[in-house]
Amino acid sequence: MNNDSTTERYDKPVAYDADGRPLYAHPPALAPTELAPPIASGKTEISLETKLKHDTSKRYYPNLNLQDDEYVITTIRRHPIGLLLPFAVGIVLMAFAISILYNYDLFVRSFSLTGQAAQASVIALPVLLVTVLIGIGTYINYYVYTSNKFYLTNENVIQDVQVSLFSHVEQIVSLDNIEDARFQQKGIFQQFFDYGSIRLSTEGNATSYNFTYASHPKECIDMLNNAIEVCKNSRGKNKSSN
Repeated sequence: MNNDSTTERYDKPVAYDADGRPLYAHPPALAPTELAPPIASGKTEISLETKLKHDTSKRYYPNLNLQDDEYVITTIRRHPIGLLLPFAVGIVLMAFAISILYNYDLFVRSFSLTGQAAQASVIALPVLLVTVLIGIGTYINYYVYTSNKFYLTNENVIQDVQVSLFSHVEQIVSLDNIEDARFQQKGIFQQFFDYGSIRLSTEGNATSYNFTYASHPKECIDMLNNAIEVCKNSRGKNKSSN
């Protein structure tokens, strides 16, 4: 069976105009396909260098919740000189308690003690218990003091504040919101041992953040100000490109 009769031929005239010119049928025009614009992911591409720095920071600072393009520039710790007084007090108290035990016969003669009170074995356990408590208290002071840290990343300032043994606060300040960063060293003692305090102020001086007994405060502030400038410049370029 021939299907040419049912197939529309576009090479044969289907009609003629008033002047006798043939008119041909045309196939329906196909609408041009339009390519949909790519969907913006909203994420900027992370360079290989930044990714390596981020991975290294995650490995060395697992306690920090870093963004995918964030890495630690430096860590500011407290100067060990702040432990001098607590350690001195703890050592003196423990030495005094132990000296009582070893020289108890002098106390017995000096205070004319008799009976069980004159026996060193009676006070041995209380003296040792007091010594252990003093040692634990000294360690707690050391732990709280050294747990206060100040992390500088390429995006934020993260401050770990250990108030007491069971009280911990984490403060995060975006570098883009810092209006003023400065350090202070009072007296010859702080300048000689190179420690001081760091103070950050946010926009409008609404909030300030202080970190005392910071080691090498001038170097830290220089790095902080450089990081703030780089962060604000990069974000300004991203806004202008968008």
